[in-house]
Amino acid sequence: MVDRGTGPADDAGPADGTGPADDGGPADGAGPADGAGRAEEAGRADNAPADEAERADRAARIGPEAEARAAKESDAVAGSPAAAHPGGAPEPHTGDVAGKLNWLRAGVLGANDGIVSTAGLVVGVAAVNPGATSAILVAGIAGLVSGAVSMALGEYVSVSTQRDTEKALIAKETYELETFPEQEFAELVGLYRHQGLSKETATRVAHELTAHDALGSHLHIELGINEEQLTNPWQAALASAIAFTVGAVLPILAILLTPVPAARILVTVGVVLLALALTGVVSARLGGARRGPAVVRLLVGGAVGMGFTYGIGTLLGVSGG
Repeated sequence: MVDRGTGPADDAGPADGTGPADDGGPADGAGPADGAGRAEEAGRADNAPADEAERADRAARIGPEAEARAAKESDAVAGSPAAAHPGGAPEPHTGDVAGKLNWLRAGVLGANDGIVSTAGLVVGVAAVNPGATSAILVAGIAGLVSGAVSMALGEYVSVSTQRDTEKALIAKETYELETFPEQEFAELVGLYRHQGLSKETATRVAHELTAHDALGSHLHIELGINEEQLTNPWQAALASAIAFTVGAVLPILAILLTPVPAARILVTVGVVLLALALTGVVSARLGGARRGPAVVRLLVGGAVGMGFTYGIGTLLGVSGG
């Protein structure tokens, strides 16, 4: 009796049905499957650097002429805070845009609140008695002053909190760069690789940026902060207060300068809606956004606000009368 563990059957004998099958024969039905498996593995190996190939394909679409033009035009981008955009209009490439958006946000919010809240206040009083000029004036002025102060304080407190948080993050990043420079450098490389750069390019970029401005590079890529362009609470407070005052004056003048008391509410509503539409147009133009959505948002919000206050004034006036 042949021992299967040591006899020639282990090499090629058909007695145990394993000889040729071990070499990939069809006896165990594994031959073609093994070939397909090897092909699949080879395919996966070929596709392993897919991200690298994709990056190379994107880079290949930029021809030599485009690269030469980009090298020339990049000098203007590097030396100017506002470089030419393909559309022809200047486009900001610095943190100045954050400051612009800060006061624009505060200004639009202040103007909208001034118009709507003051209009709602005087319309609500006029709904009780359209001829009560003194009461309407007192209510309007009180709403203007209290609203402007409230808006300014609110903006100052909220933006100061944001600024304090940004300063704390800057201090934390400064400490980490001084204490763990190698770990921070590795983190910078990893962040640039996450944005699509190859390992070699990310390492080179991290080296150059670290040599130029290590803290600024980490603040930009990690936190989106520009140390020289932190939010300004005084700017936001002043913009909000001025915008609120200008917005509040309009409904007050509209309702007081209308000679016929019965027409005061209608005239005020018309002036307010026109002012809101103008605010939407100006804000969209300053921000480079579409005018339609901005105008619709303000008009709908203003109309709803005045409708509520008019209804409350009418209800309380009737029940009080």
